[in-house]
Amino acid sequence: MPESIALHTKLKPGTEEEYADAHANIPPELVAALKDAGVRNWRIWRSGLDLFHVVDVDDYQAMRHALADHPANVPWQARMAELLEVQDDYSGEDTGIHKVWELA
Repeated sequence: MPESIALHTKLKPGTEEEYADAHANIPPELVAALKDAGVRNWRIWRSGLDLFHVVDVDDYQAMRHALADHPANVPWQARMAELLEVQDDYSGEDTGIHKVWELA
């Protein structure tokens, strides 16, 4: 059964446009790698410098492990490291933001 994982990241000041441009042109090989790793959907919202992600994925930890050293993901993560305050380590050990409530 797929799971939905919420994440929070933060942009470095002044990188908002660059971040939007990067996400308007995600490399097809990265999209394929995400799908192959079980990602069904990934949505990102921005409020100021704060980014909120919701990832629908078959197995979040397995996806993170699969992408950690993937040749399509490594350059993308290097690019994101230039734009984000704190970069993920892709350990696969995190569980995202704790869900408090959901309207079923």
